Amino acid sequence: MSDLRLVLGDQCSFSLSSLKDIKSKDIILMAEVTEEATYVKHHKKKIAFIFSAMRHFAKDLENNGYRIKYVKFDDPDNSGSLQEEVKRLLKTEPLQRIIVTEPGEYRLLQLIKGWDKTMKLPVTILPDTRFIADHDEFKAWVADRKILTMEYWYRQMRRKTNLLMEADKPIGGQWNFDKQNRKTLKQKSELKKPLQFEPDQITSDVLTLVAANFPDHFGDLEPFWFAVTATQASQALDYFIKYQLSSFGDYQDAMLSNEPFVYHSMLSLYINNGLLDPLQACKKVEQAYLDGLAPLNAVEGFIRQIIGWREYIRGIYWYHMPEYAQLNAMNTSRPLPAFYWDGDTKMKCVADVVNMTRKEAYSHHIQRLMITGNYANLAGLNVKEVCEWYLAVYVDAYEWVELPNTLGMALYGDGGIVGTKPYISSGSYINRMSNYCKDCEFDYRKRVGEDACPFTNLYWDYLIRNEPLLKNNQRMAMAYRNLSRFTQEEKKQITTQAKNYLAN
Repeated sequence: MSDLRLVLGDQCSFSLSSLKDIKSKDIILMAEVTEEATYVKHHKKKIAFIFSAMRHFAKDLENNGYRIKYVKFDDPDNSGSLQEEVKRLLKTEPLQRIIVTEPGEYRLLQLIKGWDKTMKLPVTILPDTRFIADHDEFKAWVADRKILTMEYWYRQMRRKTNLLMEADKPIGGQWNFDKQNRKTLKQKSELKKPLQFEPDQITSDVLTLVAANFPDHFGDLEPFWFAVTATQASQALDYFIKYQLSSFGDYQDAMLSNEPFVYHSMLSLYINNGLLDPLQACKKVEQAYLDGLAPLNAVEGFIRQIIGWREYIRGIYWYHMPEYAQLNAMNTSRPLPAFYWDGDTKMKCVADVVNMTRKEAYSHHIQRLMITGNYANLAGLNVKEVCEWYLAVYVDAYEWVELPNTLGMALYGDGGIVGTKPYISSGSYINRMSNYCKDCEFDYRKRVGEDACPFTNLYWDYLIRNEPLLKNNQRMAMAYRNLSRFTQEEKKQITTQAKNYLAN
């Protein structure tokens, strides 16, 4: 008898563990289902990317001789859920077991774990070997630590992969060159956008489908230019190495209006979807340094984001779920403002990031952290609504990577599991790292007054109202020393303006 090999939408990789040792008579099931496309209202471009990558991958599998059962979204018999599509296939095919690579979401994993009872068929869930570390390795690392500092996990991953290493020492004599990666970029020079691709017929069909079936979802569907095959994703990586990598390190924290990419690679969506192997991508980038094509700070910064931060965030997610999703350490409850969807706000930086996100389904990590995330934290927005927004609007967002980044890093909603302090700033940081403040109606230097920057006002209000929770945090000591210089009248003016602003 045959096995059913289920391949999920973010598993478009021939190295997938569920495809290992596959037999010619086995059936691979892939399905575009309403349930997965709409449990949050994903960006139109995100749905199109996933569906197109799935269809291209299914075609590649078929061309390699595999038996494929592919269910398109508009198939009249499509049940709308993965579980029902598995059941439907079982009615027509004599199958002895279901094999699947572990999904990237706790919700879906729990559903699949119950299939042995609902399907009355054995279910084998294999580890996702596309990651460098497995769950047991992360658990072992956590066991001896009270504070889970990413830097030390990153060093363990460097030793494990031997990337940028000379024997047991880091190349360049230090592990981390982040301090060199904070240069500002006040005007556009010769920025090169990531490599773009013309939609083929498969993608064009998907775009027509998404336009017809998801008209009320957030975001612009076209122009659509993402890579949708492993070959294209590899070309995008080579292009980044040739044209963007050398400047990526210096300017990875820089922000410019109407510029969601700067020197960022846009490779995260391909890595998270399976089109690019993360370790192979890091080895190619490392080779660029060894060949003298890119500086060490840029190469180390890129590698740290993938083998350090990406692996760390995944470890945090699986180690702490499902309780992690319920955390709200700062007790926030304010509803998500409408301008997170329509960009209709006088805050130039927020409007710019939201509008770029609507257009591209992307903004780079500092825009996410220090603009939309920073504002959400300062304003005390409901963490569940904010996390759902991040999951919906970004093309590279899946819950395992989105939730700890948003709840932990951006919102400090996990109480310090991911971040050792809240990542908050006044308008001064935004002015230093961007050109947003140049033509903004608000003055980043002012805490109170009609033209006071909301970020600056809310920054100090945040410190005042959260002092009982944060005053003993050593990394907040300088902020609270500065606050202590304010008179009671100044503090009252700040809090009054903040309340009026947030009520409006």
